Amino acid sequence: MDFLEFVSTRQSVRAFDTERQVEKEKIERIVAAARLAPSACNAQPWHLIVVDDPELKNKVADATSARALGMNHFTKQAPVHIVLVEEKVNLTSGVGGWVKQKDYAQMDMGVIAAHVILAAHAEGLGSCILGWFNEPKMRELLSIPDTKRVWLDIAVGYSVQPLRQKKRKLMPEVVSYNGYKTDSGK
Repeated sequence: MDFLEFVSTRQSVRAFDTERQVEKEKIERIVAAARLAPSACNAQPWHLIVVDDPELKNKVADATSARALGMNHFTKQAPVHIVLVEEKVNLTSGVGGWVKQKDYAQMDMGVIAAHVILAAHAEGLGSCILGWFNEPKMRELLSIPDTKRVWLDIAVGYSVQPLRQKKRKLMPEVVSYNGYKTDSGK
């Protein structure tokens, strides 16, 4: 399978097989691939917390859920959560970010999240990136210092959700060559 076909079959999963645990070797390969993600000035401003203890995983899932709003009600189904915590950037990345007024650490967190979900897909697993959660509760549950920012929680497990057709903007709406183009072509 080529890469375009591979990414076209990856989707955010919101229905996991509750009877099937994820093999430890698969999680180890996922985090090994994530660790290799590129980052600005090789700062690697991240820490990954793998939550696979069933009781703790359920508490983490509760911290992501807003049942009254219908948000993330599926997260207890996933047997594993991988929580991404931002660490300090190195001097070069920090100075570069300040000079260019760009938050390189935040960009790096997106890159490592992409590595996690693509590695999970390569292992035959489904995943869903969660940005909606109770951050103070997540810190408390996982003993994360108050000085650290919890960026994302990625639910991982075996999908029981059928593959859906991707709805994406047309290429001319999101891609131009050799300069920025508007709808009028200017």
